[in-house]
Order: sequence, then structure tokens, then C-alpha cells
Amino acid sequence: YMTFWMVLVVLLSFFICSLGLQKGVERITKAMMSCLFLILLILCIRSVTLPGASEGLRFYLIPDFTRFTENGAAMGQAFFTLSLGIGAMAIFGSYIGKDRTLTGETINICLLDTLVAFLAGLIIFPSCFAFGVDPGQGPGLVFITLPNIFNQMVGGRIFGVLFFVFMTFAAQSTIIAVFENIISFSMDLFGTSRKKAVLING
Repeated sequence: YMTFWMVLVVLLSFFICSLGLQKGVERITKAMMSCLFLILLILCIRSVTLPGASEGLRFYLIPDFTRFTENGAAMGQAFFTLSLGIGAMAIFGSYIGKDRTLTGETINICLLDTLVAFLAGLIIFPSCFAFGVDPGQGPGLVFITLPNIFNQMVGGRIFGVLFFVFMTFAAQSTIIAVFENIISFSMDLFGTSRKKAVLING
């Protein structure tokens, strides 16, 4: 069952990349990211208006400087979400037109990435405190704890679907970025067209 969905996502991502940078990658990811942002805003409003959400907001927004040296999870997450390790930024940066500067685009990306992460925290932590769930459960918080939270919410099924649609969009955009990296490398190395590069790597 999981294999089927994995193959489907891979084929869909390669198909989007095969359409080209503007007609495929840019158009699809713009639509996905716009939907993602809208879903985030809806869920944030719902989360912070839950009874008892104020405790979660205090936990999330008031800094505890004594915990800065405990681990590098936050920095690791920042490197992961910016795709610094796979060279995606270098690939997409090579497509920037002369009317835009690398410095300006870098600032925009960092600000937008931070904003999305901040909004995600506004969804998760108030919800956890509203329903008495430990907010420090790591990855299990998303796939085990949060569904239980949505089950206890009024209209939780709708909000749960919205949240995991948002997760799907975020994952799909990352996969497309990774595949674009591979395809661009093949096009430069072998001098092939985009569609041939997709077939070679697919």
C-alpha cells in the first residue's frame, strides 16, 4: 500500500519537472505553496482560539535561554527546510533573472521559511496544551498525537484533513526540488533535453 503511494508521488514529481521550469515546477509549486499558506492561516486561527491555548502560546513564544545549549534540533531543522545540503538553492539560484539579486532572494526565502515554521508552531503548541498533550514528542507529535487532538476538536476531521493536505504539499515541493536538482545535473552533464533527463532518471 505504501509502495503504491510512493511510486505515485515519484511519478507525479517527475512529470511536473518534465513540464519545464516555468510551466511545471514554478506554476505547480506556486499553487501548492499558496494553498499551504492559506491552510496554515485557517489552522492557526482555529488553534489559538481553543480553550486553554494561551498556555501553549506562552510555552511557544516566551523564550527559555537556558535550553539553547541542549541540542541543535532547531538549527538542523532550519538547514533541512532550506535544502542547504542537497544543493537545491544553487540549482534554483542559477535560474534567477538579471532583474533580481541573489541577496534579495536569499532574504525573501529566509523570511518566508521562518514565517511558515512560526505559523506551524502556532498550530501545534496551543493545540497540545488545549488537550493536555506533551509537546515534546518529536516526529510522533505530527503522526500520532495530532490526529488524536483533531479527534477531540469540534470539526476536527475537517481541520485534520487540512493539516495533512498542508503536510502533503510541503513534502511534494521538497521532492520536486530534489528531482529538479538531479534533472538539471543530467542536462548539464549529458547535454540532453529536459524530457530525456526525466526519462533517464525516472
